[in-house]
Amino acid sequence: MASRIDVSIENRRDDRPGEAAHGPNTCPRCRSHYRDDELDANLRVCAQCGYHFPVRARGRIAQLADGGTFFEQDADLRSADPLGFFDLKAYTDRLAEAEMATGLGDAIVAGAAAIERRPCELAVMEFAFMGGSMGSTVGEKFARACERAADRGAPLVCVTASGGARMQEGILSLMQLPKTVSAVDALREARTPLLTVMAHPTTAGVLASFASLADVIVAEPGALLAFTGPRVVQQTTREKLPDDFGLAESNSRFGHVDAIVRRSDLRPYLGRLLALFA
Repeated sequence: MASRIDVSIENRRDDRPGEAAHGPNTCPRCRSHYRDDELDANLRVCAQCGYHFPVRARGRIAQLADGGTFFEQDADLRSADPLGFFDLKAYTDRLAEAEMATGLGDAIVAGAAAIERRPCELAVMEFAFMGGSMGSTVGEKFARACERAADRGAPLVCVTASGGARMQEGILSLMQLPKTVSAVDALREARTPLLTVMAHPTTAGVLASFASLADVIVAEPGALLAFTGPRVVQQTTREKLPDDFGLAESNSRFGHVDAIVRRSDLRPYLGRLLALFA
């Protein structure tokens, strides 16, 4: 049911996420401290050094979509517990805690919107919901967003922030990779564009599936974009990695992303892309 509602590579890998060690409103790079309203007024970007703080899904929608144009779809979808999974606590308890903490049913919010007066479908991932992990509900909501975009002939804009597949759902979670890839393929057959904004972090199964298949891929400065985090790679290979390993700037040099766009420029940048594809 619908409802309305150039930073350098000094964002190094050991600084991300970083906020927990210094407080949620203290910049981990320059140690500047902000009130909530000060951060929100600057789109949650440090005014002193340009560090990009994380943004929650609904905050991201408010930053990108024209006021009053976002209509959420599939808000009632919830993840099941097919394995009866239990580690330190039951999977159902983890889902309930994540929903209470974020106010969301799962790790993605999707619906119709307009950006710079250009109609689109908008899907935004929420890292605070179990690390933005992709389970069956996330895959289903993304696939439905692709279907709606194809039916409307409106581009799909997706903002990713994910730690990868959700292990508590086992093979059902892994099956979301081919499912979302097939959804993007159907979107292309309908000649409907997909635009991806990779926020910090975009990793593992999400990076390896739909996030990397967009017609245009942009990233925020300093975002970690890698299948596996640098610490794991370094421990496995026992080799010293470059300071910018996996960061957006490194990905840009190797042609993995089309552009690195500051948060203040992101909405007009997407507006221009939507105008071009229109």
